[in-house]
Amino acid sequence: MAEKAELGNIIEFGDGLQGIVEKVNENSVIVNLTYMDNFRSLELEERTVINHKRYQVIAEQAAK
Repeated sequence: MAEKAELGNIIEFGDGLQGIVEKVNENSVIVNLTYMDNFRSLELEERTVINHKRYQVIAEQAAK
C-alpha cells in the first residue's frame, strides 16, 4: 500500500493537482487546494475529499 498522508502533508492527485491535508479519515483525506499557485484560475472548490488509494505524498508536514 502507498504511504498514508498525515495532517499537514502535501499530496498530489488527479491531473497534477496538489493540496495540504487538513483532516485524515479512515478511507480518505480532506485537502485544502488553495495551496496551489494557480488555484484561482482553476475555479475549484477550496477543499476536496480524496481516497487514500488516489494520491501520492510529495512533501511532509507543510510549513504554515
